[in-house]
Amino acid sequence: MSKFYSLLGLCKKAGKLVGGEVAVENAIRQKSAILLILAEDASGNTKKKFNNSAAYYKIPLVEVGEKNDLGRAVGEEFRAILAITDAGFAKKLKELAEGEKVVKEIGKNDSSFGK
Repeated sequence: MSKFYSLLGLCKKAGKLVGGEVAVENAIRQKSAILLILAEDASGNTKKKFNNSAAYYKIPLVEVGEKNDLGRAVGEEFRAILAITDAGFAKKLKELAEGEKVVKEIGKNDSSFGK
């Protein structure tokens, strides 16, 4: 397993990760989401919804791996969308994703890190 997926597991254990559509929507509205991670094989409606939310709320969004991989990393069966709620974890995850080339970046807003 890559460092990216291992760090997702640490985020979950630390309580700095929110998974699932409803929980992520709530984190976005409450402005606690710092980075959104979307599975490449998520449905078209899910991709559209979270791309729009990321653009509106100016949250970086990266498209990574498959639902099964994201779910396995956080101890679930599958997850199409995850939100990271800690700036340090978000920054490191984004760096790892870019370094390992497991990500297709959708939105850019590095200024949101550290807020």
